[in-house]
Amino acid sequence: MKHVLLYDSAPDVLSKAPAHFPAHKARLDEFHARGTLLMVGTFGDPQAEGSMAIFTTRAAAEEFVDDDPFVRNGVVRAWHLREWNEILSAP
Repeated sequence: MKHVLLYDSAPDVLSKAPAHFPAHKARLDEFHARGTLLMVGTFGDPQAEGSMAIFTTRAAAEEFVDDDPFVRNGVVRAWHLREWNEILSAP
């Protein structure tokens, strides 16, 4: 079981994101180095479609959101966490 974090972009994401990206990226790197963040990225049109990240545990995803600069500073207008039953991964 993996946990997918979906972000809905704020209407002004393109103007807000650059100021907070370095701190957001540092947080991504921290969770990836721990091995709890497996993948992350935006969809084709980040303004309309947002982004997603895949975490190994719900606790890690919730911890990430709790102090993510994008969430704290309104770059993200909403987030959603979903359980995902990945079927092609190695046992």
